[in-house]
Amino acid sequence: MQVFRGRVRGGTIVPDDGVELAEGSRVTVMAGEAEARFELTEAEESELAESIAEAERGDVISAADLLHRLSR
Repeated sequence: MQVFRGRVRGGTIVPDDGVELAEGSRVTVMAGEAEARFELTEAEESELAESIAEAERGDVISAADLLHRLSR
C-alpha cells in the first residue's frame, strides 16, 4: 500500500511529482473538501496525521513484515 497526495486536474486525479502508479492501479481517495462519511475524534485525527507523516517519510514496513510480526 502506498499513501500519497495529488490534485484533480481536468477531472482526473494526478499524483504529486515522484509518485508512480502502474496503469490500472486501484486507489482509494479521501477528498479534503468533500463531506466525510465518518468522523474522527481529535485523538484519532492526530494519530492519522502522524501515520500519514510517517508514510511520507518512508517510515514503513512491508505487509509481509507486518503479518510476520502479528503471527508471533
